[in-house]
Amino acid sequence: MLDREELTENSTVLPLDKLQQLEQRLGVDFRRKELLAQAITHRSAVSSHQLQSNERLEFLGDAIIGLIVAEWLFKHHPDVTEGTLAKAKAYAVSEQALVEAARRLGIEEFVVVAYPESLLEGRGGRAILADAFEAIVAALYLDRGLVATKKFVERAMADIIQEAIKESYRRDYKSTLQELVQAQYRLTPVYRIRTEYGSDHDKTFEAEVLLHERPLGYGVGKSKKEAEQEAARAALAHWSQMEREDENK
Repeated sequence: MLDREELTENSTVLPLDKLQQLEQRLGVDFRRKELLAQAITHRSAVSSHQLQSNERLEFLGDAIIGLIVAEWLFKHHPDVTEGTLAKAKAYAVSEQALVEAARRLGIEEFVVVAYPESLLEGRGGRAILADAFEAIVAALYLDRGLVATKKFVERAMADIIQEAIKESYRRDYKSTLQELVQAQYRLTPVYRIRTEYGSDHDKTFEAEVLLHERPLGYGVGKSKKEAEQEAARAALAHWSQMEREDENK
């Protein structure tokens, strides 16, 4: 990250060569360079240099990223339930995901802060990176419009958004299965522990999930909850297979 000494004296923007380097990293060309400069200016650098911080841009960027991610998920996963889409969106726009996107682009080398050594450690440093990514998205939107911004976000976050769908399933198979079953049959799946074995300190459980007493899947785990989640995961895999078979008929 850049410190305040690397700012041009009495200037409201970073040196042009630094901005051009950042544009190359981002794969975009800003007409209004001052928007990009503002997007990477942390509030800690404002008081000494009469700069505008990126806080307002963060606010706008957060909403824009949410819209683009939601639309992408909606279009590319037409069979996924609303609940799963919501979980995937929450994962894709989380601080962790935005930090990953920022680091892939090398944004941390360009963010302007007053005291890099103290501000960039731990949770605070991650928040600064996530905020900078949001602000850059907002700056691009104001400079180039929604179409260019969508292309940038989808390019920068494609793998992250795809992983978000997988993560939403991994986090709670039972909730996902329940949403699917209720949407199609208006019923709730029932879980039952078939058996358990092992010592009191090392038990293993076998669970099954049923619909109208018909087994949908089986699972094994070191706790009842884990076994039920595994049963739900097996049921979802079977469900997906049946859907593919129906499509091929």
